[in-house]
Amino acid sequence: MGYRIGRRALLRGGAALSAYAALGGCPTSVDPGPEPGHVGNRPYRDLPEGTDTIPEIEHIVVLMMENHSFDNYFGMLDPSVGFTLDASARPTASCPDGMGHHIRAFHMPSACQLESQPSQAWDASHASYAEGRNDGFVLASGPVAMGYWDSSDIPFYYSLARNFTLASRWFASTLAQTYPNRRFLFAGTAAGIIDTTPASIAISPPPNGTIFERLDAHGITWRDYASDLPSVALLPSIHPNRSRMGTIASFMADAAAGTLPSVSLVDPPFVATGSEENPQDIRIGERFASQIVQAVMNGRGWARTMLVWLYDEGGGYYDHVPPPDAIPPDDILPMVPSGEAPGAYDRYGFRVPAVIVSPYAKPGFVSDVARDHTSVLRFIERKWNLGALTLRDAHADDLSDCLDLESPPRLLTPPTLAPPALAASTPPACTPGSPGTIPPPDAVLSAGGDARTRREDRELALTPMGRAIAALSRGV
Repeated sequence: MGYRIGRRALLRGGAALSAYAALGGCPTSVDPGPEPGHVGNRPYRDLPEGTDTIPEIEHIVVLMMENHSFDNYFGMLDPSVGFTLDASARPTASCPDGMGHHIRAFHMPSACQLESQPSQAWDASHASYAEGRNDGFVLASGPVAMGYWDSSDIPFYYSLARNFTLASRWFASTLAQTYPNRRFLFAGTAAGIIDTTPASIAISPPPNGTIFERLDAHGITWRDYASDLPSVALLPSIHPNRSRMGTIASFMADAAAGTLPSVSLVDPPFVATGSEENPQDIRIGERFASQIVQAVMNGRGWARTMLVWLYDEGGGYYDHVPPPDAIPPDDILPMVPSGEAPGAYDRYGFRVPAVIVSPYAKPGFVSDVARDHTSVLRFIERKWNLGALTLRDAHADDLSDCLDLESPPRLLTPPTLAPPALAASTPPACTPGSPGTIPPPDAVLSAGGDARTRREDRELALTPMGRAIAALSRGV
């Protein structure tokens, strides 16, 4: 545990030097370190790397789920952050289908999803972005892209967002799939990859290493608690061993005892249908996430813990906020195959759900700061004064506005959260891959805004355009 350094004091003239001296250091001069925004930049240039500047938080837990956009889950949370609603409280958002009609955002008929649709592949993501119009989702992935769930489907998630700090402008790190976005979480860069294939794992290791190697260098403990596949396996440079790997059962035990490491990565069941990726029943993933959050809130280390719940990317589901420009992490260009959409790592991906869960979180607060997965890196770097891995995390927001570290924690007694939709003993009620009628007939609008008939819906599926839409939806 580090010594206490008040953030206000650190911003004043000689406070950092005095704090360093209090540790026993007696430098004749202080190395200011790199200029802000450079690779290697330390948050506090007058302090050595490894210095704990946020002793209030001893345990950082990252729970990253799979493949859902902000509007897909939280579009109905509040119009200030989600869908604009009409007089009937229905979303007004729609996207063209290429046949002279629009597909309006609609409530999914069940908790299950289609197989391989929608798509978050590089091409489909850029087609959905549509040069900033954000109206290409249906053309890229089919009508299911306009589907959403609400509090009746995922009550625990809505309760989580309403009780803790909701990050309403948390973007994926790039307009691409799982592997490149998780690389940004681990290393601040995708280092050239754009897809989720076995070959991508071995291509272009991050040039400046990963946050895990930085933690190791300073004796800061970390562990990947995996349900089945550890996500750090995406990084061949990380050599798993017993001290770095854990099971979900061991996470529960460590959380209960208050003995979690400094940084915990919790992986949902990727193989056993609990990550929320299509065609899974989303309620299975919600139930898993609720178990992790409850274990943290009821554990002995809760008073000193921050958990970040978020998603790797939007999964191809619609979001109404166009991703803004982003700082390229380095000079490595994405390896885009010939014939696919050109692009670079200079734009965020679509918004994803994200909530900061901690006694120090601001209750019911909505942060509208634009951020991506490298904000997790920047918070870790800020806590232990570690140098930035890339230009992206060097400029990333560090979650400062999500926490109140200058006051007694307002959520020291955890709030009572709604139970997940799927109780522990309840079997799924839908068949993965068969969610029901998509799109619902009243979600298909003519150019004049009238709902088309069921017959027309069936005919669309048989047209060349309908088949082309399905063919574009092959991303993982």
